[in-house]
This record gives sequence, structure tokens and C-alpha cells, in this order.
Amino acid sequence: MPLKRFLPVVAATLLVAAVALWLAFGEGSHKPYMVAAANPYASDAGAEILAKGGSAVDAAIAVQAVLTLVEPESSGLAGGAFMMHWAPREKKLDAYDGRETAPAGATPDMFMSGDKTPLGIIPAILSGRSVGTPGAVAMLALAHKEHGKLSWASLFEPVIELSERGFVVSPKLAAAVARDPALADMPVVQDYFFTKDSTGKRIPVAAGTVLKNPRLAETMKTIAAQGPDGFYKGAVAQAIVDQVNHAPTRPGTLSMADLAGYEAKHRDPLCRPYREYRVCAMPPPTSGGIATLQILGILENFDMGQIAPMSLVAVHFIAEAEKLAYADRGKFLGDPDFVPVPVDALLDATYLRKRAALIDPSLSMKVAKPGDLGDKRADAQGVNVSVAYPSTSHFAIIDAQGNVVSMTTSVEAPFGSHLMAAGMILNNQLTDFSFLPEEDGKPVANAVAPGKRPMSAMDPVIVFGKDGNFFAAVGSPGGSRIIGYVTQTLVALLDWHMDMQSAVALPRFLDRNGPLEIEEGTSLEKLVPGLKQLGHEVKLQSMNSGLHGIRITARRLDGGADPRREGKVVTGTQ
Repeated sequence: MPLKRFLPVVAATLLVAAVALWLAFGEGSHKPYMVAAANPYASDAGAEILAKGGSAVDAAIAVQAVLTLVEPESSGLAGGAFMMHWAPREKKLDAYDGRETAPAGATPDMFMSGDKTPLGIIPAILSGRSVGTPGAVAMLALAHKEHGKLSWASLFEPVIELSERGFVVSPKLAAAVARDPALADMPVVQDYFFTKDSTGKRIPVAAGTVLKNPRLAETMKTIAAQGPDGFYKGAVAQAIVDQVNHAPTRPGTLSMADLAGYEAKHRDPLCRPYREYRVCAMPPPTSGGIATLQILGILENFDMGQIAPMSLVAVHFIAEAEKLAYADRGKFLGDPDFVPVPVDALLDATYLRKRAALIDPSLSMKVAKPGDLGDKRADAQGVNVSVAYPSTSHFAIIDAQGNVVSMTTSVEAPFGSHLMAAGMILNNQLTDFSFLPEEDGKPVANAVAPGKRPMSAMDPVIVFGKDGNFFAAVGSPGGSRIIGYVTQTLVALLDWHMDMQSAVALPRFLDRNGPLEIEEGTSLEKLVPGLKQLGHEVKLQSMNSGLHGIRITARRLDGGADPRREGKVVTGTQ
């Protein structure tokens, strides 16, 4: 959709995000905080926690809990997430992995049909087999144990109250329900998101409707009282297992043992220099961090700061760098606990210079091939075959002590598996695995295996300035497009020195090693003739990014919310 249709939604955000908090409150005892999230209810809940003296992680828990209720099409506690956390006092950067895992009963061919061909993506999604063991709750509990200030139970008060009182359905949620052809035919969700008219026809919930979710309130009370055990054991866990095991089509094998055995993980953050900055991102099992750092590492060989922002030349160079990174992504990345992932080789400066040398300023390479890493195990792998739908949510938080959270969270496709249990949408993250376990006889790194985490594109990023202090946090939803959305925004921030709101609102373009996708209805359309002359196959389409970010410069906090969604930046002082 054209950007102008989204502008009224965030008019207030543009003003709030530009407030120079440090200047406004001087050198006194008041210290600023900021929350940038995809829904006003969620942003307000996070700000409420920060105003009470909570930490960035405390606020993140409240934000995620509320998103479970008000943006169920995108994320929830029955999904998974990745979080980057910066603690300036300790100078410590943490990377938390809350990615879903395949159940013990999963098999490499579980997304293959009877004739040994891959299932279609929709039949695979709308099944019990697509549901992975959720990781968001365990990840948040681990982060809270290490960085929380307020009590765990208090962080669920906003969502419990809102679930019982009801929330006003947003235009985005109403539109998502109305355009989903399968939702009205799935158990539980059909009664939650639809009413019946006098003829028995199901009518989707309308924007402006006050919607209550008492079942979710009970679930949140249980998690608040019992901690993560309230989710992974007992009645909530049993409700999830029952729904998966009795799905209308292709029931899954998720068990109580799978849930009880789930573990969130610490990962080593991936950090690499870019210009005068240090960019830090999540390592595998997400591909987002490696791919973004690869693209930046390739662009490091060109003076992007001297190229006009969003010009024909800029789009060409960024798109060609993306082709190269997406080619490597499809071959080399998977769960590092199961397959060897050549992280250092993929991010080696010499390797990236060789990849950059493949870019012709006057002609597109059309389709890039994966690089030669000189690693026999990695080079012998087949190419991943999976489809990721553009859902997900991202938020960024900085508390009054300067602690930072950059967190991307998802149920994968809009409304996940379309199964609902204990008031929550259940994820379909297992469809992020390769449907084919082998390609031309070569094992695929992202093949299904019990206990394995599927490859993701989620890409929460934290950037540090040349002084080593926090500079920016940003991320986006968007399926496999996330990588391009985030990287384009980083170039805007670091090379073109844009403020956060301007950077996240830019027209989108992206090349996933195929056609060059251009956001329709934007100023980029005027570049299409020139791009075609450079040999690009151009595809105009809607590109519904949902970037949210925070930047700090001198004495100013600067937040941004993508105008394509319903996000809100909330600021305050403590």
C-alpha cells in the first residue's frame, strides 16, 4: 500500500520521536527512557513499567505480553524471539535465543507429501506439524533473572487488566482477520475473531470493536504466579499439546516432555566494524545477523556516504550486495548445535572483499552463486528450500540507566498455525525448516531434526559508536525480507546520517537473489527504468516493513516507528 495511507496513524509519533529529552530536562536528576513498539497498548505498557523504575528487560516482558493480546497476528508468548541486551554499567552485551525447537517426534520428511514432493506452504502452515516448542517465555525469564528489577508477577499486570477489560481492535488487526481465508474455518479462532449473523455467516471482527480475552487473562495469571513453569508445565502446556495433537489437519507430535525440556540459550553476539561504528547482531540459528553483517562488509568496500541516498547508484550497489548475502544464506546457515556453520569464514574481510569485487557498477549479476569458503563440509551442503511469510514484530527499549533491549519476536506467518490454545495463537515456526532434507543428494543445513531450531531471518541489532557507547537499536518484521529492511536502515543511519524516524520511514527495496523488489506507490518507482537498464528484473509490490528503533546522539534520544504499521514511540523520565 502507498505510504500516505499509513501517515495519519503515526502523526503523533513523529512529534514524540523528535523530542530532545536531554535538552528538555537538563543536567538534573531526571533521566530519560524510551519505548518504540508496534502497537500503542504495548508501548504504553512498557513505558508504565519503566516509569515504576523497571529495567529495559522488565519493560520488554510487559511489551511482549501485551503484544500477545493486541497484535496476535504477529507475535506472542506461544512463539519465539531473539533479544539483544546491552548493560552499559557492566559493559556487557548479551544475545538471548528463544527460538522454537522441533519436537522429539519430528522427522526430516514431515513436510513432504505422499508422492515425496514438498507440501504447499499453506497446507504446511495450517497443521499441527508446523508448531514448534515455544521459546519466548523461557528466553524472557532467563533475561529477567539476569537483568530484571521489578518482580516477575508485576510485569503481567498490564496485559491481565487489558485482557479482562478489553482492548480496541486496531485497523491492522481487523484487516488481517478479514483477509485471511482460513481463519474462519479453524477451531477456537473462529469464535474469538468472528461473530455470526442471522444466517449463520461468520463476520470478522471490525476495527473499533472492544475485544476481551478472559482465557488469556487466566493464562497470564498462571505465568505471573508460577513463572515459566506456569507455561511449560501444567494446564497451559496441556492445552497447547492438546490443540497441536488434535489439529484438524496433519496433527503434530508436540508433547508435554517437549515443553518441559525447552531451554533458552545464551549465544555469543556477532560484532563487526562498519565505518566508525561497531554493529552487533544475533548469531545462528537466525541468519539475520550474519547476512546483515555480510552486506555491510561488502558495502564497506564502497564509499556509500558519497553516494546520494536512495539514488539509482545506491539502490544498485545495496541490491547487488544483498544478492551475494542471500546466496550464502541459502546454503551455509542452520542451527549451530546441529550443523557446522562457518560464521568466521562468512564474515572474513578478505572473503567479503572478493564478494564485493563481483559487483559491476554498470550491470546486475542477475543471480549470485554461494561463495567458495574452502570448507569441505560447508561446501558439500545443499541449498535450503523454505518459505517465510512476512509477519513478526520488533521493539526497542532504553531504560533510565541506559540499558537497551532490541528484540524481534514472532509466531511466523500471520496468525501462526491458526491454532489457538490458552488464549494464545500458536506459532508455525517449523515451516521455516527446509521442506527438502536433501538437494541433489547433499544434506541441507536447515533440514528438520528433533530438538533443532529452524533457521530464521530475525535481525535485532545494537550499534555502538566509535567511543564504544550505545548508538542505536533497530529491527523489523518481514519474513526473509527482514535482512534487507534492517540493512537498508543501518546504511541510512550510519552512511547517510539520517535520524531514526526518517530512516525507518524510507521507501523499501530489496533483492533476495532474484527480482529486485521495489515498494509500490513510492518515489522509488521513478528509478525503475534506470534499474532495468542496469539489468535488474524489477518487481513492484507492497513491502510492509515494521521497523522500530532508538538512537542516541549527544544529549538526545531519538526514536522511530515505521509508518506502515501502528507503532508508537513513548518517552518519559525517571
